[in-house]
Amino acid sequence: MSNRLGVDLGGTKIEVAVLGPDNHIRWREREPTPKGDYAGTVETMAALIERAERECGRADGIGVGTPGTISPRTGLIKNANSVVLNDRPLKRDLESRLGREVIMANDANCLALSESADDGAAAEGDSVFGVILGTGVGGGLVVDGRVLVGRNAIAGEWGHNPLPWPVPEETPGPSCWCGLQGCIEQWLSGPSFERDYAEHAGESLDGALIVARAEEGHEPARQALERYSHRLARALAHVINLFDPDVIVLGGGMSNVTALYDRVPAIWDEYVFSDPITTRLVAPRFGDSSGVRGAAFLPDSVGRRLR
Repeated sequence: MSNRLGVDLGGTKIEVAVLGPDNHIRWREREPTPKGDYAGTVETMAALIERAERECGRADGIGVGTPGTISPRTGLIKNANSVVLNDRPLKRDLESRLGREVIMANDANCLALSESADDGAAAEGDSVFGVILGTGVGGGLVVDGRVLVGRNAIAGEWGHNPLPWPVPEETPGPSCWCGLQGCIEQWLSGPSFERDYAEHAGESLDGALIVARAEEGHEPARQALERYSHRLARALAHVINLFDPDVIVLGGGMSNVTALYDRVPAIWDEYVFSDPITTRLVAPRFGDSSGVRGAAFLPDSVGRRLR
């Protein structure tokens, strides 16, 4: 392939990037996601794709990472925390607008695909679990360089399981947009971290400021980060017990919290049904561009490991 083109559709931004033959990003641009506007979202994606191809030439394939997934039964988006996408034929509408095929997958699958490639943070792992800790919480599985989609297209849909081993004050848990209570997403998303701090500290702060205060020894912030670390460790222990991946790679805004990479594995030892536990927890090598990079790999990812 000469050029790969990827689209990362997020709750707050849409990013398009073009990768050259060396898998390095040669062009990228972002636009805010039109909030609550499905037609505007499709048009923004299409306009960015067209702009990219004017700058870099026609891509050999287009991959799109989205919240949620495509229902095998209806062809409509389901399970997206950006609820304006749910029950919409996003793939069909974007293809109609562009006049060409696109390959679409969950954004966490794209993260895992990007980081499991030979230049990624999880390159040495044959089995990789990719975690999105952002506006929502999701998970994706890559085995031997291939995305594992699953029978119902929900493999790795980790954010809508209940938080495991809850303490009394965590039950029944916050209500989730999916209709249940206590979902992992309602404890581990960026907004959930901010909500937890506000409930305990009596003030509302941006997540990055909470983390900075924790690093300075501010006790309410430090306690909030410790609660978050413990919840993440318990939730990932479930993943290890079920899937036993070689590597877990974090993505989304909370993946920038460096303290998690030492603290969480120290805690999950108590919950994983194994000794020793050699699963690695790593930060994404390609940062917040890992999702769009993985999306660009989608058209070329079927049946073989990326090189």
